Amino acid sequence: MQTTDSLPDNLPLLRAKKAFICDMDGVIYHGDTLLAGVPRFVQWLQAENKQFIFLTNSSERAPRELRQKLLRMGLDVGEDHFYTSALATASFLCHQAPGCSVYVIGEPGLVGALYEYGMTMNDISPDYVVFGETRAYGYEKVERAIRLVLGGAKLIATNPDITGPSENGIVPACGALIAPIELATGHKAYYVGKPNPLMMRHAMNRLGTHVDDTVIVGDRMDTDVLSGLEAGVETTLVLSGVTTRAMIDTFSYRPKYVLGGVGDIPPAMA
Repeated sequence: MQTTDSLPDNLPLLRAKKAFICDMDGVIYHGDTLLAGVPRFVQWLQAENKQFIFLTNSSERAPRELRQKLLRMGLDVGEDHFYTSALATASFLCHQAPGCSVYVIGEPGLVGALYEYGMTMNDISPDYVVFGETRAYGYEKVERAIRLVLGGAKLIATNPDITGPSENGIVPACGALIAPIELATGHKAYYVGKPNPLMMRHAMNRLGTHVDDTVIVGDRMDTDVLSGLEAGVETTLVLSGVTTRAMIDTFSYRPKYVLGGVGDIPPAMA
């Protein structure tokens, strides 16, 4: 996919990587709309026998649901190629406090992951308040969460994203939605998703590849690119999501590659 951005001369080095860690929102799709060039990129990954994993900060859906979503868009990707911040959060809590109780503000993907890792739901005296993206956001839930945190529950969030891309433009994400709880309680949440090294560690363990053979592809400087830099993994920023080219210079670090979208990664067909 040729874009309005000139393609870097060192793309062959990117294409030679053995493993690709890819964000989803703003990289693969916006809402229910597949982005241009994505089918060719996924076909190339599969045809070249690349190791790849979709590493998403979104906690709304389970891997099975993400697979089904891509199937509806015409992409057949195995369930084992997905890892979410909901799974990372549940794994973190399982290691921190096995069998703990939680009050959850989030969607089924988060609730299911917590159940799978042995947590119990508790809206009276939980050990943790766990927050993820949700469209069932309301004052009563926020008010209860504030009371519980002030009562001693620890505050955990699936990811720090302030905004996210959608078919209709930018929408508020986890970091924005949890802000009233943080401000009202004076307690800052512990964020498990990117750029927390926990997420990258999970992805690298699943891929089983060395950092030198791996690249992360994402649309955010503050999560995707920062995750790669801190993990020693080469970074590719795509301009198909929330980051514009002008925004890159506002950060004190830069990605290795800047592309219009993932469709720029496969070589042009002869």
